[in-house]
Amino acid sequence: MVIAVDVFGGDNAPQAILEGSVRALAQNGEMQLILFGDAKAIEAYMAAYPQYASRVSVRHAPDYISSHEQPTYAVKHKPDSSLVGALRCVADREAQCMISAGSTGAVLAGATLIVRRLKGVKRPALAPIMPTRHGCVLLVDCGANVDCKPSYLPQFGVMGSAFMQHVYGIEQPRVGLLNNGAEAEKGNELTKAAYPLMEKAPFRFAGNCEGRDVLSGEFDVVVSDGFSGNMILKNTEGTAMLMVKMLKDELMADTRSKLGALFAKPAFKRLQARMDYTEYGGAPLLGINGGIIKAHGSSDAKAFSAAMRQAAAYVKGGVTEAIGTAIAQMGDDGGE
Repeated sequence: MVIAVDVFGGDNAPQAILEGSVRALAQNGEMQLILFGDAKAIEAYMAAYPQYASRVSVRHAPDYISSHEQPTYAVKHKPDSSLVGALRCVADREAQCMISAGSTGAVLAGATLIVRRLKGVKRPALAPIMPTRHGCVLLVDCGANVDCKPSYLPQFGVMGSAFMQHVYGIEQPRVGLLNNGAEAEKGNELTKAAYPLMEKAPFRFAGNCEGRDVLSGEFDVVVSDGFSGNMILKNTEGTAMLMVKMLKDELMADTRSKLGALFAKPAFKRLQARMDYTEYGGAPLLGINGGIIKAHGSSDAKAFSAAMRQAAAYVKGGVTEAIGTAIAQMGDDGGE
């Protein structure tokens, strides 16, 4: 299991990336890493962990891509960046998966240009995992494809279903189509045209999913165009942060509330853990001919190690191969 790491991508790079990588090595004895970035800085950090020397390779990449750069231009004009190096490692089959907390746009552009799509995949999709009451749900897509054609959405469902089967062990994932109503005739032109295609697709189609039901636990995969999916994701993050702040304000409002909060502290900690994005790792980019995991840009060591665990699960589950097989079996409807 070989994973390539963009050490200099992300708000807290390289410290958090290296610390998270060391945590992941300690947790998974099968994992081997190829670390891309300033070799001197990486080797200086890793010198404190000689027990992992045989499982870590360092590749010097003197440049890096920031979140302020135009993604496609940066990928094409910075071949010596840590991100491009990690992507090429997957494209050349030296690694089965790569992970980066760097620019989302650059990861998407680089994955498409360098690693390329699986045969038959019309568009790759970014798929974050979100918590539900009794598990989690995969949101496909959350921003890779702002404008979609109806034929993209059934493929998103196929890819998401394959991921949940092979990583989370769900035998028949329930796939929903994000819409403004549960009825089949509801929606805009895109969802109305996509609905019958979803019904015919080779997965367990559970019908339309309204925005309020994304986290209900009634769906294992929710399919959306990238614009709507990103709105759902960001709104959910904002609502969760607001609720936590409001709850804290109320619990600290008077002596009685403070006393109650003291007794309820263990429950609040468990709830916080369930809602914490650092527990869920990064978002896989599905449909690429190799594993691509996009970690949160503000990842600390804990979040990055979680993303590394997800990368390991992606490789162990054979997700790339499973998606390739599912797309091939799905066939082509003749349209882009």
